Formats: sequence, structure tokens, C-alpha cells
Amino acid sequence: MRSPLFDQANQERQTDQRWTLQSSKMLRTAMNGQLDVLAAQGAMVAYQGQMDFNYEGSGSASKFLKKMVSGEGGNLMRVRGMGEVFFARQAEDIFLLELTGDGITINTRSLLAFDANLNWDIKSMVNGGMLAGGLFNLVVNGQGVVAVTSDGPPMLLDCSRQPTFVDPQAAVCWSSNLVPTIKNDFKFGSLIGRGSGESFQLAFHGPGFVVVQPSEGAPVTAAA
Repeated sequence: MRSPLFDQANQERQTDQRWTLQSSKMLRTAMNGQLDVLAAQGAMVAYQGQMDFNYEGSGSASKFLKKMVSGEGGNLMRVRGMGEVFFARQAEDIFLLELTGDGITINTRSLLAFDANLNWDIKSMVNGGMLAGGLFNLVVNGQGVVAVTSDGPPMLLDCSRQPTFVDPQAAVCWSSNLVPTIKNDFKFGSLIGRGSGESFQLAFHGPGFVVVQPSEGAPVTAAA
């Protein structure tokens, strides 16, 4: 049988590295039975070897309450085993972030997977008002790797030069030292940030960066 499907570029990349981009849209994670992975539920597309997938609990009473209120952070699964597991999300571009004792804040819609030894918590943004789906985000820090996705080629903005405003659904991640506020530009004549259904933006200003995707993604409804 002959087909471009069998080209070397489409075959599994054999490597000793724990985290490897099989392609720009698929992630290969090697599991040795020692360090688990936390991933977004539904992000696994294939695996080889022996793997266990379990719902990841909140880990603390405060995280549990935040999950109940926000709906964020409650969609994690713990992966453990021996072999390889492959992650992807709707053919979005995947990027690896290696944390070396520092941290990052991630829009949970863009979180794909991370080393289970990393510390994580759910943080709320003040003055959220009626913003749907943009009040809570995941903060991850420590020593390890985080994989995030972007719906299209991302853009990196330097927030130290001037105030930066981003649609909440277009924000992928940002420096953990930045504390965004909510800016309301509602006008009856126009709506800005149609992905959120309202004219709200995240306002960033200070030493740090924010990563923006060229898409607002699917509409988000408010948590019950």
C-alpha cells in the first residue's frame, strides 16, 4: 500500500524527551510510571502502553468552592502509567512552557496539560461584574512543563510599554505577576469583544506579557 499518509513526517516521533510536539497540533508525552500528568478532560486523542485516567479532585476546600462558583479548574483529569499519551484540542496550535521556579496564569480554555508536580490554584479577577466565563483563571508555578493551546498563530504583547486591553476569550496566558482588571466599554451603538457577548476587556499594565490568540473561540455562557 502506498500513500503520503505513511510519510515519515506523519509517524510517531521517537524521542527520550518527556514532552515532544508530534506536530504543531499534537503533543506526545512519555510516561514512566513515576510523574503523573494533569490534563484537560477530553484532551487525550490516543495512547500506547498502560494508562489510567481519573478525575482530578480539587485537592482543598478552597479550590472546591472556587470550582463550584466558577466552573473553572474542575475539568482536569490525572494521567498515570507507562507508555506514551497524545494530547490535542480541535486542531489548535500547541506551545510548551518550561517553568523554572516561576509561574504563569492561564485561561483554562487554553490549558492542555502540565506536570502534576506543579502547584496550581484558581484565581478570581476583581471587578468582574457580569462578565461571562472570564472571572477565574488557573495559576501554575514551580518546576515543570505546561502545554497550552492557541486557536491560530498567537501574538505576544509587552504590557510594560503601555496599557494593554484584551478580549477575555482571546487571552491565552499572561505573566503571573500581572493582575488584570476589567474594563467596560459598553456602548449601545457597538459591541466590542463579541466572543464574551459583552464589551468587557482585560486590562493589563506592568512588567510582563500577555499571549493573545486570533480567535474568541466558542461563546461562553455564565456559570450557574
